[in-house]
Amino acid sequence: MRTTTRARRLATTTAVLAGSGLLAAAGALPASAAQVDEPDSFTSAYTVELSPDMVVNAENEPVEGQPGGSGTMQLHVNSDEEVVCFDITTRGVTPPYESAAATATHVHEAPRGEAGPPRLAFPNPEGDGDVRTSSGCLQVPMTTGIEGEDGQDTGADFSLADLEADPAAFFGDTHTSDYVAGAVRGQLVQVPVGGADTGAGGLVDEGAPTGALVAGAGLVAAGAAGVVLLRRRSESAQD
Repeated sequence: MRTTTRARRLATTTAVLAGSGLLAAAGALPASAAQVDEPDSFTSAYTVELSPDMVVNAENEPVEGQPGGSGTMQLHVNSDEEVVCFDITTRGVTPPYESAAATATHVHEAPRGEAGPPRLAFPNPEGDGDVRTSSGCLQVPMTTGIEGEDGQDTGADFSLADLEADPAAFFGDTHTSDYVAGAVRGQLVQVPVGGADTGAGGLVDEGAPTGALVAGAGLVAAGAAGVVLLRRRSESAQD
């Protein structure tokens, strides 16, 4: 299962980068954000419920995201190896993407209701129709393409241990030309590393929004159902 997942993530990431023109674009995803194999284990995992109702601008003022837009961002982290694996799905989010950063899909450092600098930059979700996806594993630290107040790239000194120390202080989002502040956004919520394999419940901060908690639980349940379905199909094929 792990080998199949790793191959799928690497193949999908390559296709997304090539399709979006980022694979060959100078500085778009530099060597510090190179694709890597999925680690043998993870130290933490997170889910994000992406919503147009969570977006704020640079002045921390609520602004409209894309009406009807939604999505999920699932992150698996190995802070020992500084590797983040991601599975991002958006629905009703309409390209073209637009951002001053290297890509338009990020994890920023800021609590709910506030703006903050990007620390991780992911390949933008791509695909036909209403649903778009992005998946893969990247090395951290990475170059986001945004210069911070200290004159350094906002991803240059970032460690995944910082994210693990306070996941609620980070949010995921994606930006488009019509919704530059963000088409959809949501705060990180911690879930079990085992997730679908264990079927365990979510581990979240006490202040986590109820909607995010429900989303995290739903993702774990859906993942578990997917594993069961795949196992059943495999067993049927062997009969």
